[in-house]
Amino acid sequence: MAGQIPDLECQERAGTGKGAARAARRAGMVPGVVFGGDADPLAIQIPFNVLLKKLKAGRFKSTLFNLKVEGQEDVRVICRDVQRDVVKDLPTHFDLLRLRRTTRINLFVPVEFVNEDEAPGIKRGGVLTVVRPEVELMVTAGEIPEKITVDLTGLAIGDVVTISSVDLPGGAKPTIDRDFVIANISAPSGLASSDDEDGEGEGEEAETEAAAEE
Repeated sequence: MAGQIPDLECQERAGTGKGAARAARRAGMVPGVVFGGDADPLAIQIPFNVLLKKLKAGRFKSTLFNLKVEGQEDVRVICRDVQRDVVKDLPTHFDLLRLRRTTRINLFVPVEFVNEDEAPGIKRGGVLTVVRPEVELMVTAGEIPEKITVDLTGLAIGDVVTISSVDLPGGAKPTIDRDFVIANISAPSGLASSDDEDGEGEGEEAETEAAAEE
């Protein structure tokens, strides 16, 4: 199950329609609507600066939130749309979708790497290069994994960790069909440079030998 689902604190908004929305904006708020989940739509609003900060943080439209509105029961929601001013590109309205526990959604889940001390490649000075610190998965709203765990035990320099080699939580599925790379253990820069120099030396010797034969 997921760990802490972030709260999204909003206020219930009085009235609907363009007039009420304009009034909310004049008060420094961004109007929004919560819909779905076999319940009536709920008009809400959130302080402009709060929403802007969350948007700048990224992943706002792919994060599961626990919506808190005074006088209403908490509900899990995901953003379905953020409308912006065509000139200033600032948020003017947002739509949230209520989720049932069985609803399938796409979310980014962080990757945790364990047992680095059991990886021969790292013991030899190899470097763990993380290609994807988080992976987008299709999951059910009621069974969201807190993280994906990658066990580095036994991995050597040059080994690659792909999504197919990772045990995913039950019911979770990558949104990308191909077998993409999550991380790899690369050679230390000193060793890599040495290998390159050796290769160049061999090339020069071969060229010298070829010239001599001619």
